[in-house]
Amino acid sequence: MIVSPRAALAGFFFACALTSATAAADLSAGREKAAQCATCHGLDGIATAPDAPNIAGDSRYYLKDQLEAFRSGRRQHQQMSIIAQGLSDEDIADLVAWYSAIEVTATMPQ
Repeated sequence: MIVSPRAALAGFFFACALTSATAAADLSAGREKAAQCATCHGLDGIATAPDAPNIAGDSRYYLKDQLEAFRSGRRQHQQMSIIAQGLSDEDIADLVAWYSAIEVTATMPQ
């Protein structure tokens, strides 16, 4: 696949903007804010509610996109749509910093 220089440059600036916004996030603030998410997602990002996904260690790009999608209405869920509407950009950055920083390991079955 051939990518035009203009598209490559746009992608580079998008990645830089996303990285700098996430880099400005506060990990400890994210942990505090995640306490409100713990009922469904667990403070450790391992879901406690049967219909909630595990989000521990997910990509910061994915987490940010999903929270923004719930906030804007682009993605719908009975509870998350309401919760996300109250999140500021700073809240999202902090939560993304916290949940994406959790290290997850997997053990293959024997």
